[in-house]
Amino acid sequence: MSDRKNLAILVGGGPAPGINSVIGAATIRSNLDGVDVLGVRDGFEHLMQGDIEHVRPLTIDDVSRIHFRGGSHIGISRANPTVDRQYLENVVTSLLRLDVSQLITIGGDDTAFSAMRLEQVSAGRIRVVHVPKTIDNDLDLPAQVDTFGFQTARHYGVEIVKNLMVDAKTTLHWYFVIAMGRKAGHLALGIGKAAGATLTLIPEEFGERVKLKVIVDTLVGAIIKRLSYGRRDGVAVIAEGVILGIDPADLVSLGDVERDAHGNPRLSEVDLGEILKRAVNARLREFGLKETVVAKDIGYELRCADPIPSDMEYTRDLGYCAAKYLLSGGNAVMISMQGGQFVPIPFAELLDPTTGRARIRLVDVGSTRYAIARRYMIRLRRDDFDDPHELAKFAATAHVSVEEFRRQFENLVALEPPPLRIEPLRGAAPPH
Repeated sequence: MSDRKNLAILVGGGPAPGINSVIGAATIRSNLDGVDVLGVRDGFEHLMQGDIEHVRPLTIDDVSRIHFRGGSHIGISRANPTVDRQYLENVVTSLLRLDVSQLITIGGDDTAFSAMRLEQVSAGRIRVVHVPKTIDNDLDLPAQVDTFGFQTARHYGVEIVKNLMVDAKTTLHWYFVIAMGRKAGHLALGIGKAAGATLTLIPEEFGERVKLKVIVDTLVGAIIKRLSYGRRDGVAVIAEGVILGIDPADLVSLGDVERDAHGNPRLSEVDLGEILKRAVNARLREFGLKETVVAKDIGYELRCADPIPSDMEYTRDLGYCAAKYLLSGGNAVMISMQGGQFVPIPFAELLDPTTGRARIRLVDVGSTRYAIARRYMIRLRRDDFDDPHELAKFAATAHVSVEEFRRQFENLVALEPPPLRIEPLRGAAPPH
């Protein structure tokens, strides 16, 4: 079989701004090199059933302007061929029937794992590269390298939160804004920090298991602290993945949560905002307080947005490099751009030896970036409990004694990171 046969492109997972830029750049580079490109509709969904009818030829004329647009020119799905070896065999056979010897997959950690397994099963018959896509920004790339779509999603998320902050102040409401982020809090933190939200909650700060009451009291403590400053408004940005760490015993009323083809809970089926809204209102009533809380989910508004210029350029680079790498005989890597240079990351380096799945990049809660984010948040802090004047003010707002307020809320600071220390270099000259 010639290595110059068709090149196929498919997209898995959820949408992210910039998908079309990758498709367009990869198609143009391949066509200019004399290689025909097939766009596979709806990810792995049809190929894993042996169906080769859902493909379309892609040409330069087809794709020359799609990089401006969100969504996916060839559709998308969460179909998972790794659940059954036969599905993987069907995908390989289907691609060979289409005369495909090279495949570009575009997706997040689940699609990356599917790409790895497909390359293994193809045993050299199909060369595969993966382009990392997810607004969650949680693929295992170097800390300074974003997954494509993240910056666009954050950009539009900040615009939404900015407007909600104005509404909150105008109407004296609190908003609980639930942002996407199944396993990591990058998007919620990116939106909350950039917008100057009142506080942001991410799963990494709570660890693998947390009582619902801790999350509720974190929000209630922020509301009480804000009230003590004379403000009845606020916006809390909360990563949807926070719910995955909540003690299951606290969520029994939800029943069985529907899961996707990769076994992940469908977080869209769990109304975390309403759960927290009800629980926070009930907790506030214990202190004789009543505040208006509005739950608002954002995510679907962000996933198919037109990419901002930085993502547009970034994804065109990724698409070009993906095609060029395959056309040069490359195989079995994730495509990345680091410091303006193309860097292929071998599939073997992406696997977590513990889980056997693609590694997940979490927010580093020990970083300077996160410490600064925490410093700007309005939430109960360790130094609040060391300041008798502040503590008395909070206790008076909650209509309890200082001792009672301490008893009910001081446990929250156990999860607080150490204070941020920024020291001058030894021997450095003092500023003029």
